[in-house]
Amino acid sequence: MIRNDFRNKAVLVTGGTKGLGLAIALAFGKQGAQTYLTYKWGSADMDAVRKTFTDAGAPEPQIIEADASYKEDTVALLETIKQNHDHIEVFVSNVSFAMVGGGFETYKKRSFLKSLEYSAWPMIGYTQQIHDVFGSYPRYILGTSCDGPERYYPGYDFVAASKAVMETFCKYMAKHLFVENSRINILRSRPISTDSLRATFGEDFEPFLRKWYGDEYMITLEEVGNTALALCSGLMDAMTGQVILLDRGVAFQDNTMRFFEHREEYGVE
Repeated sequence: MIRNDFRNKAVLVTGGTKGLGLAIALAFGKQGAQTYLTYKWGSADMDAVRKTFTDAGAPEPQIIEADASYKEDTVALLETIKQNHDHIEVFVSNVSFAMVGGGFETYKKRSFLKSLEYSAWPMIGYTQQIHDVFGSYPRYILGTSCDGPERYYPGYDFVAASKAVMETFCKYMAKHLFVENSRINILRSRPISTDSLRATFGEDFEPFLRKWYGDEYMITLEEVGNTALALCSGLMDAMTGQVILLDRGVAFQDNTMRFFEHREEYGVE
């Protein structure tokens, strides 16, 4: 049960045609929201996305090509939304792109800046542009992150660094936007079974995690969507500027003691 009524409200999800973005958009769509999903050219199966919403009994989403790093695309996207809505109720910054792989010797400033441009800045840039176009900020702003800033993953250097920057800005934005009645939070999660996970770490990564940590280590897309909806439900408006880790408490038991408890099952001597 939620307090807010999302029927016919505008919910904008960048990178909303796959994985986390799609799951979050669908959660709001099931509540009657009019969702706007962005994608880059060639990255969306529009018919499949629409069918997903239809099967769930949700309003058909508006799917719009827009590169998160291009201001012109952002302005055109928002002008399209403004044709039907006088404000944006929820903005979810989900687009993420960063250099993956290599070691310290492969670090380049250009790669870092490009990672920031796609994985950290859109949460800020879109929020500013939304205010410019609509004259108000979204009632709820949500960024998607990962536990990379505090946990080592091979080749995840630039992703983790850009997410850490985004999480820091969330806290400062919360202070600045509080008087505007706008709430902003970051939703972190443990690894999720998505195309992005496989593209980043390879096909062997997920089976390895499930073998050594158990299925409960993986977070489901539905859990991410429901958590995002809860943060914007009106029941958690006292919470802003927070980084929320969705992991079912796995972090508490993710240590040597876990292997000790399951040593026979895992074959660990």
